Amino acid sequence: MKKAFIALVAAATLAGSVFAFSGEAEASKSGRALTYGILGGVAAGALIAGGAAAAPGYYYAPPPPPPAYYYEEPACRTVRERFWDGYSWRSRRVRVCD
Repeated sequence: MKKAFIALVAAATLAGSVFAFSGEAEASKSGRALTYGILGGVAAGALIAGGAAAAPGYYYAPPPPPPAYYYEEPACRTVRERFWDGYSWRSRRVRVCD
């Protein structure tokens, strides 16, 4: 977008330079020179304002990291465990967390 704006301003400058020189030198009180100056200033201001409006917006920072007290629970699994109950060997399921 920035390159397109620069190319547009360059083209407008070249087009303006074609019409800038006059064929005759005249001194009149009609005020055409003043009118052309004001219109040229308004046109240049519109081009600059249009380019400023097309500029990219503000940079937004990424969200902050989670709080320090946030943690994941360790992975747990269920395993079979053999144990002696005093009379015989039995098995039971036990939850083991690493």
